[in-house]
Amino acid sequence: MIDFACKEFKIEAVIKCGLNLTKADLEVLRHFLQFGQNWLNTEHIAEDLGLNLSTVQRSVKKLYERNILIRSQNNMDGGGYFFVYKIRSKKEIRELIMQIVNSWVNRVDTELQIWAEEKHEKK
Repeated sequence: MIDFACKEFKIEAVIKCGLNLTKADLEVLRHFLQFGQNWLNTEHIAEDLGLNLSTVQRSVKKLYERNILIRSQNNMDGGGYFFVYKIRSKKEIRELIMQIVNSWVNRVDTELQIWAEEKHEKK
């Protein structure tokens, strides 16, 4: 738990909020963490988690776009291809989340500076 002023946060909540993840996205992320550096495809993830394939595809796309997942294209013998994904290291994910948290800190600092410099309005 992280105690910030008047509220405590579980680290998973910071990850979810920092990466702007839905409940399904977080469930898919946990699944990747469980399998470590194994390559996974969306069909197997959907089956394992009991989620709709399109839900998993959206979650995987979001995690890939947020640089949490690595994607590889597998070409099929008869033509066509499919993607498989694996998760980046926890160290890489930590660095990414810390960039987001530091961005928040900088924005809060800027807003507090503006607030401190405001003149009190008389009514």
